[in-house]
Amino acid sequence: MKPITRNLTLWMALAVGVVFAQSSMARELPDFTELVEQAAPGVVNISTTRITERSASPFDQFGGQDMPDIFRHFFGDRMPAPPGGRDYSEERQSLGSGFVIDADGYIMTNAHVVDGADEIMVRLNDRRDLKAELVGADEKTDVAVLKVDADNLPTLNLGDSDGLKVGEWVAAIGSPFGFDHSVTAGIISAINRTLPRDAYVPFIQTDVAINPGNSGGPLFNLDGEVIGINSQIFTRSGGFMGLSFAIPINVAMDVADQLRSEGHVTRGWLGVMIQPVSRDLAESFGMDQAEGALIADVDPDGPAARGGLQAGDIILSVNGENVERSSSLPRLIGKVSPESEVELTLLRGGEQVTESVTVGNWPETAEGSQERGGSSPARLGIAVQSLSDAELGKFAIDSGVRVTEVDPRGVAAASGIRAGDVLVSIDNQTIQSARQLTEVVSGLPADRAVPVRLFRDGRSLFVALRVAEESDD
Repeated sequence: MKPITRNLTLWMALAVGVVFAQSSMARELPDFTELVEQAAPGVVNISTTRITERSASPFDQFGGQDMPDIFRHFFGDRMPAPPGGRDYSEERQSLGSGFVIDADGYIMTNAHVVDGADEIMVRLNDRRDLKAELVGADEKTDVAVLKVDADNLPTLNLGDSDGLKVGEWVAAIGSPFGFDHSVTAGIISAINRTLPRDAYVPFIQTDVAINPGNSGGPLFNLDGEVIGINSQIFTRSGGFMGLSFAIPINVAMDVADQLRSEGHVTRGWLGVMIQPVSRDLAESFGMDQAEGALIADVDPDGPAARGGLQAGDIILSVNGENVERSSSLPRLIGKVSPESEVELTLLRGGEQVTESVTVGNWPETAEGSQERGGSSPARLGIAVQSLSDAELGKFAIDSGVRVTEVDPRGVAAASGIRAGDVLVSIDNQTIQSARQLTEVVSGLPADRAVPVRLFRDGRSLFVALRVAEESDD
């Protein structure tokens, strides 16, 4: 009996230990009840109406079906309207979320929530429905500010999104699928995320459940402070799949302040075309690691050209803030006030230099510009021909040779060089002719990547080329 008693005592001790551990773990999990009680009154539901004009059709009486083929045979697509037929309007509604940023009736939401709306209605926590006026919207950051005719509205406390850490708890309140004041929680999965077509927002990535209707709602930290605006989800099904993205509140408030004071947003502009620095490109420029933004081309009439920046420069920092990736540059320059001077640390010709540039104002036509023969030696595996003055003028370049053929087994093809490319420089040496190309390539060391500047489809870009050993044949 003693062994059985001893085993029973051991199992009871283990069970007590497990229960104690679970109890301790439960005590460490955050409690969001107080946060929700304090913050929920400042969160609103937003509905929009878009009126679409339609022409009456004799087939509307059949449920709006398309014209039957037998009628189309006689009338084509120009079926006459029935007697007394007239145009009419359709209303289409969408739902989103928002939150009060000023007790005088100013509300923040996403620009895409109110895009194209003919009427915007805001439902407050006390169930009042108020018509809202669009103060301004900024598509590049997806931020919009609304104004309702009300005062003494409950406002939310704003936090500091610059100090966020991966792994900390956050909560969202919004109206997914129209269900008001739904609360979900999770952690911050990553910070400073850059998404396609969203170069100006360093997104906060979370695993908080966000669905259609949550857009524009607040993201809170455990202190009940708003640290972001829920904006996007990554999904293949249309529903939440564990990846949500929020606009940092510091970015959003900077935009909101400009919308309230000016009605629009101004951004700094350099006037350069940039590309990422790959590992091979980093090696070709003599860098220890891949970082910074490589200037592939410079607008001759832009601020960068006036400040002395050149194609081939690699921007390493802006006012002392490191440019870890090329995608970081548009955001860093964009937040600089136009006509302000910035100090840029560059890598040029293998050495670090500093240039001061007066930033311009982002032009509406600058979308994507930022921050967007003889034979050569067998070592490259290409054939080239010289360009006429007329061709150089057409491409708006001073020098270069056109690549006419590319050996698919050669090192040029492996580097991404294509037939039709204009080869402008190799290893920072400008190419004026096919003969000069031969001389430059013959002097390149083997098995070391060098930068090659190309002109392709109206754009300048760099590739890294690793030349082959000379053949003894």
